Amino acid sequence: MRTNGTSRIVGAIVAVSLAIGATYAFAQTPGGMPNDASAQNQSITTSASRARTDSQLVRDVRRAFTRTTGLNSASIHVQARHAVVTLTGSVPQRSQIQRAGNAARSVRGVRAVTNRLTVRTRHSSGH
Repeated sequence: MRTNGTSRIVGAIVAVSLAIGATYAFAQTPGGMPNDASAQNQSITTSASRARTDSQLVRDVRRAFTRTTGLNSASIHVQARHAVVTLTGSVPQRSQIQRAGNAARSVRGVRAVTNRLTVRTRHSSGH
């Protein structure tokens, strides 16, 4: 009787191992399992990571500005449309125009940057 109980356990382990192996092998083939939830979630995640909203891009560009040394972004306005970021406004020094553009380009999801920043002079009101 002991042999019979041991055989059942070994048989069950072998059956489970084969089922797991077959599922894994099938999932690795092109096309995979069409109703597999993990495959569906993967495609959703992939498309969601590529298609970031314009408001997310604006937020992330502003964050990139705060991490950029030597950039006064107080008078920089950021807009995004279809992942193209437009920078308008003014900065106190010419070198900051390029810093702002580089910071905006560094944000994941930004396709292009239109940099319309100007240098604020002493006599201008900053607008």
